[in-house]
Amino acid sequence: MVRVRRWAAGWLLGCCMVLPALAQQPMQVIVAAVEQREIANEIEALGTLQANETAVVTANMTETISRIHFTDGQRLKAGDILVELTNREQLAQLEEARVAFNDAERQLQRAQQLVERRFVSDQELDDRRRERELAQARLRAVEARLADRLIRAPFDSVVGLRQVSVGSLLTPGTPVATLHDDSVMKLDFSVPETRLASIRPGLAITASSAAFAGRLFEGEISGVDNEVDPVTRSIRVRALIPNPDGLLRPGMLMTVRIASAPREALVIPEEALVPVGRRQFVMLLSERDGGWVAERRQINIGERYPGLVEVTSGLQLGEQVISHGGFRVQPGQRVVIKAVLEPGAPLAEALSNNPVVN
Repeated sequence: MVRVRRWAAGWLLGCCMVLPALAQQPMQVIVAAVEQREIANEIEALGTLQANETAVVTANMTETISRIHFTDGQRLKAGDILVELTNREQLAQLEEARVAFNDAERQLQRAQQLVERRFVSDQELDDRRRERELAQARLRAVEARLADRLIRAPFDSVVGLRQVSVGSLLTPGTPVATLHDDSVMKLDFSVPETRLASIRPGLAITASSAAFAGRLFEGEISGVDNEVDPVTRSIRVRALIPNPDGLLRPGMLMTVRIASAPREALVIPEEALVPVGRRQFVMLLSERDGGWVAERRQINIGERYPGLVEVTSGLQLGEQVISHGGFRVQPGQRVVIKAVLEPGAPLAEALSNNPVVN
């Protein structure tokens, strides 16, 4: 028993002598320099596209379709005829009204000649003028009734799928086709009310869709709603996106990104943060006796970005922080720089052919 106790005591003494020696061994770490970059507060949201103008074309009377002048997906100009309704009776009335108007016009001219020769009174001339005006009014009324039987495009647009056929009986409210002015698309989305101060008309946005992977569509905010939703605590925002190629369609889901409050700021890799409760620390490199020593320093951070974090106070431009290995380093411990990482760059680039030290 005495020999065992002596051996155990010797083993413990040896460990106590080895551990401080190991603790003094410099640890290899990956560091990054504090850099200054132009950043902005980024807001991300989901939105739904709408056409700049939308119209569901219908008839305003009950009549049969005689001709259809459009095809599915056709692009139209304002005033192009979509559908003709049966109009034989109106065409006959139009011919009758034109004959009556032309006759009234001739009678007026004849009366003017007779008045100049003193063959008829001025009252006769006034009667002929009144008859000409009445005939003209009847002609315009017939032309208006005939125009009502031509369904036209109200604006430049692209037509959707045809929903009627020749011979169909149209009634008021029956849809003929849906027209969209897709030259410019409206993108409606919601942002938290806490971001309201960062949103204003004219602010640039970028939007993307799963239908066009890798492509960004640029636009700008055109307006902000006048009230906050009391349930979701968000406010609706509308942006306009030019659509010259006609790729975007109403109803598409878009991911919106807004960059507001652009500024120059100090940034470090996000991996360099050492959180302790609600506070944020970094392990900073300090030069001592010709080598590097780790120093723990508390910092304040701002916006976070993929791989980056904004530093609002606690660091200066050019200082070096430990980006990988900071959790294993103790304050005052000597370290050796294994690689230098650019903020936001992949770790593999910094390591090159050097393996990561565990």
